Amino acid sequence: MDLETLRREYLHGGLRRENLTENPFDQFRLWMQQALDLKLLDPTAMTIATVSDDGQPSQRIVLLKHFDESGFVFYTNYGSRKASELDRNPKISLHFPWHGIDRQVKVCGEAEKIPAAESLKYFVSRPKDSQLAAIASEQSKVLTSRTVLLNQFESLKMKFKSGDIPVPDTWGGYRVCAEEIEFWQGGANRLHDRFRYIRNGDDWTIDRLAP
Repeated sequence: MDLETLRREYLHGGLRRENLTENPFDQFRLWMQQALDLKLLDPTAMTIATVSDDGQPSQRIVLLKHFDESGFVFYTNYGSRKASELDRNPKISLHFPWHGIDRQVKVCGEAEKIPAAESLKYFVSRPKDSQLAAIASEQSKVLTSRTVLLNQFESLKMKFKSGDIPVPDTWGGYRVCAEEIEFWQGGANRLHDRFRYIRNGDDWTIDRLAP
C-alpha cells in the first residue's frame, strides 16, 4: 500500500474575495445549493467534533437538518457521548467535506439544545421506523449483541403498531451558534483558497488565510 504517491490536482476553480458575500450564512447557502444541484453524495453530512473532560477530541458524522443566521441544527440522542460532552463543554466544530467540487466548510462555535417544540416538529416528520429507532437505541451504550437492538426495535414496532409515537425525553436537537466559519476551495499546486469569517458583534470580519 503506497499512500505517499496518491495525489491529484484540485482544478475546480478558485475563490476570490470579491466573489464572497459579506454574510457567511449567505455564502454557505450558496455553496449548499450548488452541492444539492450537483447531486453530491450526502451534501448535508458533516463531521462534528466535541471534547471530553480530559481534553480528548472525538468526531462522528451527523446530518445537518436546518440552518439560518441563528445557527446550524442537528439531532441526536441526549444520552450519547457527544451530548454528554456538550453538556460540560458546549464548544464544537463542524466540517462539511464536499470532495466532488474540491470544497470544505468549517464552523466553530457553541452548541445549545433547541426548544422541545422544535424537536417535536422534526420528530413527527421522520419516517415511523426512524422514530422507533430513536427510542430503541441507547446511543453510545455498550451492546452485548446486535440481536438485542433488533429485538428492542421489533418490540417497539408492535407496541406502536397503531397511533402516534411519543418523542423520547432522551432525543432532540442542538443549534450550533457560529463564531467562525471558513470556506476552502482547492487550488492547483496545493495553493488553495481559504477565507475565514470571524463574528464581530453584529458583523463579520473576513480574512484570507494561507493554505
